[in-house]
Amino acid sequence: MIVIFRKDPAAQGGGVFALFPEDPADFSGRLCTSYEHVGQHCEANYNSCMARSRPATPAEYASLLGELRTIGYKNIVIRQRATQEMHAKRLAAAKATAKSVK
Repeated sequence: MIVIFRKDPAAQGGGVFALFPEDPADFSGRLCTSYEHVGQHCEANYNSCMARSRPATPAEYASLLGELRTIGYKNIVIRQRATQEMHAKRLAAAKATAKSVK
């Protein structure tokens, strides 16, 4: 599971969140899944999140990484940015899910 940890300096409560660039949060694949301590899983616009945040340091995301592992995320691969291949994988997964729901 590819994870990108970011910090939103304007957010209350620390502002550290995780983006899952390969995991679609909608049937179109435009949105990816994200996770943070408060609110937990939600949808996110990858480009918007990247524009309003900065990379989180290992010390800043350590607690969130630990939480992700305790809720079942095991094979976490930390990256700084998503590649075109990651975005393509999210779009393909969204299409497959939308097709199976119909």
